[in-house]
Amino acid sequence: MNFYQKEDMHKNCTQFQKQSTFSCTAKELYRWHERAGALQRLLPPWEDTAVIERSGGLGAGGKTLLRLHLGIIPFTFEAKHIQAISGKMFEDHQEKGPFALWQHKHYFSDTVDGALMKDHVSYTLRAQKVLPAFVRKFAARALARTFHHRHTRLQHDILRHNQYSQNSMNILISGASGVLGRELIPFLTTGGHKVWTLVRRKAHPESNEIYWNPATGEIDTGAIPQIDAVIHLAGEYIGLGRWNKEKKEAVIKSRQDGTTLLAQTVANLSPKPKVFLSSSATGFYGSSKSKDISEEHPSGDGFMADVCREWEYATTPAREAGIRTVCMRMGVVLSAKGGALHRLLQIAPLGFPKSFGSGEQFTSWISVDDLVSATLHCLHTNSVKGPVNIAAPTPVTNAQLIATLAQLTKRPILPPVPTSFLTTFYGEMAHEIALASCHVSSKKLEDSGFIFSHNHLEDAIRSQLGIYPIMSL
Repeated sequence: MNFYQKEDMHKNCTQFQKQSTFSCTAKELYRWHERAGALQRLLPPWEDTAVIERSGGLGAGGKTLLRLHLGIIPFTFEAKHIQAISGKMFEDHQEKGPFALWQHKHYFSDTVDGALMKDHVSYTLRAQKVLPAFVRKFAARALARTFHHRHTRLQHDILRHNQYSQNSMNILISGASGVLGRELIPFLTTGGHKVWTLVRRKAHPESNEIYWNPATGEIDTGAIPQIDAVIHLAGEYIGLGRWNKEKKEAVIKSRQDGTTLLAQTVANLSPKPKVFLSSSATGFYGSSKSKDISEEHPSGDGFMADVCREWEYATTPAREAGIRTVCMRMGVVLSAKGGALHRLLQIAPLGFPKSFGSGEQFTSWISVDDLVSATLHCLHTNSVKGPVNIAAPTPVTNAQLIATLAQLTKRPILPPVPTSFLTTFYGEMAHEIALASCHVSSKKLEDSGFIFSHNHLEDAIRSQLGIYPIMSL
């Protein structure tokens, strides 16, 4: 058993401990926790939690402030770091929050198998003595679930950085505030990479922010340091409503303008970055009945195919300047914090429709953890260039996706949503998003050496929703 939890009647609190072994040294594991983005990487994706402040490091006087929610009610959790021994341990206590007592000690030690980390928590719920047993048990299970996620995520990240992050890179990123950007930046910084972000507002003077405005062709080139890589994620949100002429023009223009401006800018830098990664999507292929679609497959028909075609073409200046250029044709990203999975979860209390339309249309999906890992792989793998499908090797039908989600969340299956309903309310968007079929091959990515963490849909959903086979407490 790698965790335990029991009520300590003598100390009038509950003791929780979880331990795991990681493929690194204790010193390296401690250093990971010191880096920017560490706390963001450990937050459970199924909870609406955000880091408001993290200052002062892990030693005495350091401070962490989180925004959490109990249902729809927001509250803050403030912790103060009490002590730290570099490479060996650090401790924090709750100063303000939902617990009557919260003391968390992290221990690190070297073993023959790697670094052993022990999380030891002493906590007391408010009014714990009079709380019903089921409330205490619920809290205990929630804690076990959270720490299972933390250790699993950390093991994933350490393994990926062992493989790809031996040499740190200076990386420029656009679209930092999007779903992928919010996951990618903490992942990169905890691996020791330095990140600069492009922002459309005035850059903060004491930050790694650089001003740009794709609509006006402005970018503060003087603020760009010597960079090794560029990751371009920015683009107008596709949206869920009906597409009108203005919306479609804004979607295409944002991708053309932003990609062209950034590609031309880095092409003129001296020295130039080694690699330019640019977002694209499997929508490049349109809706197709073909299976195992490779990167050599021609562009499809429809608005999404047009968007992706123009998007990828706009990277030409970087490619012609001799920069290794990769167009990442991403599948449907499964994240509890945004995108398709997040939208489906919003209707979960009522149940899930059996399918959208016939349900026979294929979805090429990818877990958000595999997406950030594949991005790091593309940064460091010189053989990867041109278009690359970034999608799991096991596409599923729409009906399979919803059935898996309903089974894992224990929600009822409702009647399917008719095609006529979707097209009446959403028009063209329904045909190109909800009803489109895309079954792509991941062979090029896998042949380049990438190994997926989540080959199967169930595993990806479990990791995002915290549905783990936790041991009995």
